[in-house]
Amino acid sequence: MASEGREDEHPSVTLFRRYLRIRTVHPEPDYGAAVAFLEERGRQLGLGCQKVEVAPGLVVTVLSWPGTDPTLSSVLLNSHTDVVPVFKECWSHDPFEAFKDAEGYIYARGAQDMKCVSIQYLEAVRRLKAEGRHFPRTIHLTFVPDEEIGGHQGMELFVQQPEFKALRAGFALDEGLANPTEAFTVFYRVRVTCTGKPGHGSRFIEDTAAEKLHKVVSSVLAFREEERRRLQSNPHLKLGAVTSVNLTKLEGGVAFNVVPATMSVGFDFRLAPDVDMKAFEEQLRGWCQAAGQGVTFEFAQKWTEPQVTSTADSDPWWAAFSGVCKDMSLTLEPEIFPASTDSRYLRAAGVPALGFSPMNRTPVLLHDHDERLHEAVFLRGVDIYARLLPALASVPALPDEG
Repeated sequence: MASEGREDEHPSVTLFRRYLRIRTVHPEPDYGAAVAFLEERGRQLGLGCQKVEVAPGLVVTVLSWPGTDPTLSSVLLNSHTDVVPVFKECWSHDPFEAFKDAEGYIYARGAQDMKCVSIQYLEAVRRLKAEGRHFPRTIHLTFVPDEEIGGHQGMELFVQQPEFKALRAGFALDEGLANPTEAFTVFYRVRVTCTGKPGHGSRFIEDTAAEKLHKVVSSVLAFREEERRRLQSNPHLKLGAVTSVNLTKLEGGVAFNVVPATMSVGFDFRLAPDVDMKAFEEQLRGWCQAAGQGVTFEFAQKWTEPQVTSTADSDPWWAAFSGVCKDMSLTLEPEIFPASTDSRYLRAAGVPALGFSPMNRTPVLLHDHDERLHEAVFLRGVDIYARLLPALASVPALPDEG
């Protein structure tokens, strides 16, 4: 392993690797260690620090750099501290060692999603403060828990707190997939429950829950294949332009020799923006009815009012963001973000947000085995944010401000 703190390693990379080693992994994330790390960094940078406990043991850490004009709304830089579980045996290196290979790739859970962005925010602020810079708008950095399991005990609660409202956020950045915009797609998480006749495992029992579940799964996966083919057959379509679906959970059974009376299956649907949602729900209902009696579905999670952040040239936030990217010769490809992030709660609270993770020329490995990021790509991201923050924090007063 390239050792931490080697003389030839950039201090920002060393800090990044320190943060990656904190095991904020579900189902038992060490949030306390992450909060302590962020508090320490905030003190070192001379930032205001606020800890907001939104649920027992779940804290949102807010680091603030006051602007020179308190009448203006603030810029909010959001990132989440939690990471998804790992299958350690499938990794080339320990996913919490932050191993750096000879080529400069850093292997760790959270390297892309999204501890890189957290440290890029912090290091960009460090650089700007060291230069003696000041900006009209306050910059808040928010580090939230629970995003990877829906944000219900994180950002969803935080936006309802008086502490969030006191931030007076006018614009926010959050994670992306190296894409500058995130016009969030509608997403459904659906649980289908099938009931049938139980009995001993040695008999051919008619009308079982498993048979009905098989029919539902076949219908949904056939639909999935149609959408996959539609995406692959049209080079002009991107992932968020079609409906994606994945079977994510199977439940049922008590013993190998007992036919269960109930089985359930969970699906994660990400609907394309042009889908008629009422018609889609009717399609779901039809799949369940076709499987037989005693088959029902419910929404484990449902988001049906997407808020779209403007990317019009006339929008002052977008103009500032895209102007910097143009000056840095960064190619922007606005597209629909196919995953769900905490941005949806910010937009629902009336705060326009863009999803942006500066990871070009990098394979998308979030949630995958051997998640990794090259140190040069990481450092380039610090450079980008060090240019973006002055532009965003200097957006002139808007008509409803001042």
